[in-house]
Order: sequence, then C-alpha cells, then structure tokens
Amino acid sequence: MTCILLFCATSLATQNQRIPTTKKFREAPKFYNAPHCPRILDDDTTSNKENICLSSSDKIVHVAMTLDSAYIRGSLAAILSVLQHTSCPQNVFFHFVASASASSSLLRTTIAGSFPYLNFRIYPFRDSAMAGLISTSIRSALDCPLNYARSYLADLLPQCVHRVVYLDSDLVLVDDIAKLAATPLGGDKVLAAPEYCTANFTSYFTPTFWSNPSLSVTFANRKACYFNTGVMVIDLNRWRAGDYTRKIEEWMDLQKRMRIYELGSLPPFLLVFAGKIAPVDHRWNQHGLGGDNFRGLCRDLHPGPVSLLHWSGKGKPWARLDANRPCPLDALWAPYDLLKPPFSFDS
Repeated sequence: MTCILLFCATSLATQNQRIPTTKKFREAPKFYNAPHCPRILDDDTTSNKENICLSSSDKIVHVAMTLDSAYIRGSLAAILSVLQHTSCPQNVFFHFVASASASSSLLRTTIAGSFPYLNFRIYPFRDSAMAGLISTSIRSALDCPLNYARSYLADLLPQCVHRVVYLDSDLVLVDDIAKLAATPLGGDKVLAAPEYCTANFTSYFTPTFWSNPSLSVTFANRKACYFNTGVMVIDLNRWRAGDYTRKIEEWMDLQKRMRIYELGSLPPFLLVFAGKIAPVDHRWNQHGLGGDNFRGLCRDLHPGPVSLLHWSGKGKPWARLDANRPCPLDALWAPYDLLKPPFSFDS
C-alpha cells in the first residue's frame, strides 16, 4: 500500500523570508536498510530519486513535509528522526510542499546539504489562492497559507499516491514510521488520527455556531471528539471521491461571513471529520509540548508510551534552546538538531 507521510510547519514567518545565511546545518549520517528490506530506491540518479509512481511503490514509505525558512530547522530534525528510527530508511521517499513564492532552489540546496542521499521532490503550493479563504485566528502564525496545504494533498500529489500520512514539522519520531503508515482505515474511513474525547469539544467553535440550529446539527448523531491534525493517515482515493477539499473550503467560506471558530486550519477538519475517523494510538501524537497558543508554557508528556513527540502550540524547542530557557522535554528534541554552532570551523 502506497503511503506518504507529510510533515507540515504549523506556522510560518513571511512567505518571502529567506533562510538566514548565518544558519548552517550539518550533514546527517546515512542510514541503511535492514537485511529484510526490499531494495527499491538504491539508484542515485536524479530520475529515480524523483520517480514517485514506481511499479514497486507499494513497498515505499513516502514522506512529505512543508518547507519554509522559519521552520527549516525543525523540518531537518524531523527528517533525521524518521530515518534514524525506521528499519528501511533507503525505501523512504520525501515529498516537500513549499510556497510558490519561496526559493525552491534554496530549499533544495539546504535539504540536499544535510541529506545528500535523500529521495525527494518539492511541490509548489499556490498560497496566494488561499488569501480569500483564510480568516484571522487567535495567533497570527496560524493564519499562514501553508498551514492549509494539508487540505489540498489530493490535488497536489500524483494520482498514483493512494494514501498519505500528514505530520507537522515541529516533532520527532522515536519509533518506526512504517508502523504508523500501516494504520488500518477500515472499510469506509477517509482518515485516521489519535482522538482526545476528554477535551472540551464545544470550545473549538463560537457561540454563533452553537446557537444556530442549522449549524450545530452538523454534529448530530456523531460522537465528535477533538483530534490534532498534525498526525493524520489519509486515504486519498476516498478523499478525492468525496471531494473533501471542497467541503473544507465551504466551511472556510462560511467562517469569513459568520465567524464560527477561532483556531486556524483545525476547525474545518473537525467540522468535516470529527466522529468519523479511524483510531490511532495516542503514542503517535504526544502533542501540546509547545504549550498553549498564548504563553507556550512547559508541559509534561501524557501518560502512556511514546512513539512521536509533538511540540504543537506556541513554544518551539529550537527557540527555547537558543534563548537558554528550555523546557525539560526540549532535551529530547536537541539530539536531532542539525544546526551548526555559530563559531563552527566546519564550512
């Protein structure tokens, strides 16, 4: 089964911002397949590195990530964590989604500099087309167009890609990503994600929404629970057949007119999918490590095992480490940081 894992930066600086020239990144070690892995992507030619629709693509774990200058450091750490903890790293294919206004050559050079052996492709995202759909939210960083790329995967990715796992870039994995990629979706589910039914679901929508019977009926006969859209397994064939991108856009258009929610790109996903998703174990999204969206205070892990650490929220581990004000769990992100020290003699 073909699977793509998409990492997306949860917030961006300006779309035209460049990768700071003062920041340089180390080359990561190369990781090799275990003996049981099939040999698929062992050709170093450019044509093979960018060939998505291989005849043996069902044996490939496709990984994708949104790229921007503000989050490139987190993206590189996420890539390293994926490769380090999977049994078949040479069979991983990365797909990067970047703003059409960004310098794809600069992003390509940065990725190839740290991972010269990586199989990847960069896709331009027409973020200017999102301007008329995005409403202001409680944190300006959540309003950046690239945050909404997850809603357009079925349009961006080739038709030969039948399944996608979307992941944010402010995270690291400490388990084999192939396990998450193999999550069963059942006979009719479009996506799977860890659900959190103890969260106050009503708080994600405004009184305007709940007081309008024609809107609040959306969740009738649905056991609607909060889920974090930074970790999702998506069946793209079912998504395309159901035209779910357009359904999400309809809610975004209504939001522009009625203000039915406050929090960026998450609520439209809840409106369309909450109560209709396949379960994923909570170990695959230990989220909220960045604190809330206002103060970014330190948080502890949720009870239970851990396969993925996710710094969703305002605080990011690289920023807190640079400011010498890290949270305790930021030490778990630090080993994946490829940023060179400022006075490194390694060119």
